[in-house]
Amino acid sequence: MRNNVLALLTFMSMVCLPLSAEKKDSLGTVVDEVIWVVGDEAILKSDVEVTRIQAAMEGMRWSGNPDCAIPEQLAVQKLFLHQAALDSIEVTESEIASNIEQRVEYMIQQTGSREKLEEYKKQSLTQIRQSMHDDLRDQMLIQRMREHLVKDISVTPSEVRRYFKELPEDSIPFVPTEVEVQIIAQTPKVSMEEINRVKDELRDYTDRVNRGETSFQTLARLYSEDPGTRRSGGELDYTGRGMLDPAFAAVAFNLTDPKKVSKIVESEFGFHIIQLIDKRGDKVKVRHILRKPVVSDSAIEASIVRLDSIADAIRKGEFTFEDGASFISDDKDTRNNKGLMANRSERGQTSKFQLQDLPAEVAKVVDTLQVGQISKAFPMINDQGKTVCVIAKLKSRTEGHKATITEDFQVMKDMVLAKRREKMIHDWVVGKIKNTYVRLGAGYRDCKFEYEGWVR
Repeated sequence: MRNNVLALLTFMSMVCLPLSAEKKDSLGTVVDEVIWVVGDEAILKSDVEVTRIQAAMEGMRWSGNPDCAIPEQLAVQKLFLHQAALDSIEVTESEIASNIEQRVEYMIQQTGSREKLEEYKKQSLTQIRQSMHDDLRDQMLIQRMREHLVKDISVTPSEVRRYFKELPEDSIPFVPTEVEVQIIAQTPKVSMEEINRVKDELRDYTDRVNRGETSFQTLARLYSEDPGTRRSGGELDYTGRGMLDPAFAAVAFNLTDPKKVSKIVESEFGFHIIQLIDKRGDKVKVRHILRKPVVSDSAIEASIVRLDSIADAIRKGEFTFEDGASFISDDKDTRNNKGLMANRSERGQTSKFQLQDLPAEVAKVVDTLQVGQISKAFPMINDQGKTVCVIAKLKSRTEGHKATITEDFQVMKDMVLAKRREKMIHDWVVGKIKNTYVRLGAGYRDCKFEYEGWVR
């Protein structure tokens, strides 16, 4: 009881609005009101309306009455965010910036161009990025908090088999079609003229910083092609050597003067200049500017022609696809595995992919192949953001089917694990509600909520 009273006093001192207090404009028209209180946080009617509009734009549907489900969702989010602060769960600015860039690039693809996106949003790209920042930060913190809560949950093989045995026939999950794919990749050669152009740009940036004309951070925001750090002025938070490209790490860890800019460094991502911020133990904090040489259309075409010749030779039996992948391919991630692509996730690693989990360019081609067939060469963008050319072979295809314990043990394990985690999260939220000051507006007390304990 004492904790509840303290929470209420804290809320009143911070928010200065009683429950259902109305916020009016200069004409006396009600423009907002507090409808829920969770701990020392208020949920406004406007928060609910904004969430409703965003959900409608994304095609999201609510189970049950949205007028009840939306404020409950917002309240649960506040519980997670509060716990994340208590447990010192964090996300870095570079992680937020990278997530923003991915979403912005997706929106650009959907609308057709940057100009069309700006016209549709009635904002500049900079304003769009800024408007997304806080919501994405909160979403990432909530996700990280959820992962932290369930990190120790596991299931044994006997528990999986028992669960499957007791599962009704109509509840056995359907396993979508899965494929295994091999690739041979060639990286188109970049001309020396293009490499020199990029290096000259980086030398110019260094000269401008050394002359005091501008700061390294400003140039990184304007010109760096690393979406994960550009917004934060090129800054990489404290990072161990093993997490960095070896060539980049060799230079970054040898820097000693924060006022100086490094020599030009070539990594698998492109060319960089680096500036030291701080060193702490075996970690370094730096900022960098990345520039990527542009591959010419003629170089891409030359790689495609070469790969099509390699594919023809394999079809004629001159050598196998596996040998070609081992000795010809430029893709270091698949070269040592005979070209077989690996599907990595939080659950581990497998060679099987659902089509939507493959790179879009690969999925589009593989969907047209028969097992054992080799594609024509095509260009794609790899994980480093570079243009590569690829031929793909469909190694296997397992058609969609109802799961069996012998063939789909991992699917069933994931299903049991997901249910355990879901129950853990549900129980945690219910427990958190019990120990948090909560007050609902009168219009919400008859709602049917997902979590019990809101109404007292």
